[in-house]
Amino acid sequence: MPLTTLDPRTALVAIDLQHGIVAMPTQPYPGAEVVSRTAELTDAFRSHGLPVVLVRVSFAADGADAVPGRTERQPRGLAFPEGWDVIVGELSGHPGDIHVTKHNWSAFHGTDLDVQLRRRGITQIVLAGIATSIGVESTARDAYAHGYHVTLATDAMADADAEAHTNSVERIFPRLGESGTTEEILKLLARTHA
Repeated sequence: MPLTTLDPRTALVAIDLQHGIVAMPTQPYPGAEVVSRTAELTDAFRSHGLPVVLVRVSFAADGADAVPGRTERQPRGLAFPEGWDVIVGELSGHPGDIHVTKHNWSAFHGTDLDVQLRRRGITQIVLAGIATSIGVESTARDAYAHGYHVTLATDAMADADAEAHTNSVERIFPRLGESGTTEEILKLLARTHA
């Protein structure tokens, strides 16, 4: 489905574009490309006076706020290097941005993201980030469930697993919103927010 519109009050939400995650190998785009395309989106949103939300995942040093529960694929230990959870420099340093720290996959669960968006009258979000099938998809699902219009910048996201990325983009996202490339979203933004 082609992109149709961006609501007057649309926010960009960038998921987990922080040093430790951007440095990981990702498919089908390397982290640097995801950051570059997301930076294009953040610049455009800021220039139109639209909110930019920078989401990071982080945990207490002792792991007390990490998600409990047994899974077949246990996460690696919670010993992260200093600065792993700092948003990359290409996106940070803008005082008007909204910052959200999450401890789960979704940027909505256990955070004030919904309150921050609703208080600004936001009705639609554009999503970018890493990983497509984890943080981005979980946030898209919750955004849809919360009643937001969802747009997914499919070339401004990547995953550790190419098949997982493709599954999200081709099978899940069409049920949650509209997808497009960074270029398509920028053109639509310029047309609808002139």
